[in-house]
Amino acid sequence: MRITITEAAEKKLLERTAGKQGVFRIEYDTENCCSVNGIAVLWFVRQPYEGDGKAETNGLPVFMEKSKEIFFDEEMTIDFKESKGCFQLKSRNQYFNPSMSLIDKTKK
Repeated sequence: MRITITEAAEKKLLERTAGKQGVFRIEYDTENCCSVNGIAVLWFVRQPYEGDGKAETNGLPVFMEKSKEIFFDEEMTIDFKESKGCFQLKSRNQYFNPSMSLIDKTKK
């Protein structure tokens, strides 16, 4: 899996995680729905989870549970839309989440 992170997204990701230790993780959230109707969410976690694979990126490391990769396209982009104040996960074929927040899971 290859994920391109746009310049705008990288800038915002670094800004929002400045001074913190962790990695980015795409979670396929199926809470309150069945596994084929989940939604992609972007987490900042202390370390990759067991069973995660590292996506090939153009910069920042991004992880995802290997068994959930089937729900995504082989090539995707993480972008940031300033007008909406949110991240987007998309491919040439579709939006996986056009208004994705970054959730900091390192806070406990």
